[in-house]
Amino acid sequence: MQVKERISNYEKMKNEMSGVFLQYDQEKMIRKFGLEHDDNSLYIFCLNRKYRIDRLTGQVSWSEDEIQTEKKADYNEAMTIYDVLCYSKEDCHLAHEWVNVESLSSIQGGTLQKGSGFFQHAGKDFTGKTAALIRACEKLGGKRMEKGDAAYELYLFPFLSMVLRFWDSDEDFPASLQILADKNIFDYMHYETLMFAISHLLNRIKDEM
Repeated sequence: MQVKERISNYEKMKNEMSGVFLQYDQEKMIRKFGLEHDDNSLYIFCLNRKYRIDRLTGQVSWSEDEIQTEKKADYNEAMTIYDVLCYSKEDCHLAHEWVNVESLSSIQGGTLQKGSGFFQHAGKDFTGKTAALIRACEKLGGKRMEKGDAAYELYLFPFLSMVLRFWDSDEDFPASLQILADKNIFDYMHYETLMFAISHLLNRIKDEM
């Protein structure tokens, strides 16, 4: 008896979005974000990694170099790319004003709301590892900023960045992690996608560490 491979709900949703992507005007995406492209693919950088979107299937993939076999983008990275390319506002633009994602007025609840414990839990992963965190942020092409034991502007996309600020624990306070985004972040993505983007950012940092 043949055993059918089970596909997770996340994989199903990602596959569905690849089909949705194909319904959108790819030439418009190219012009809007200045994307590198050819007849078969669109290319976009996300956190210092080059992704390829197949123009016929909508699948998103990446490889460390041209020699290595391509890997399929995971749920968080693929959904972030799809959302920005397909659903960003026509006139999306930066406010050039950083805001803590916990305090964005558009957030009514969910994992990112203040007091949810998401950032407190995430900060524990970096406790006592400030030097490794700094090296990881620099590997991702981050720009050093002030405030915090480690503070970097990280380019989610060439046209859209986020700021990570981390204070390590001491005898009086636990480790503290903040993620800041441009005030107009929701010109580029939905609230739900912001969670995917931040999760992807933190996972990339941990991978580099």
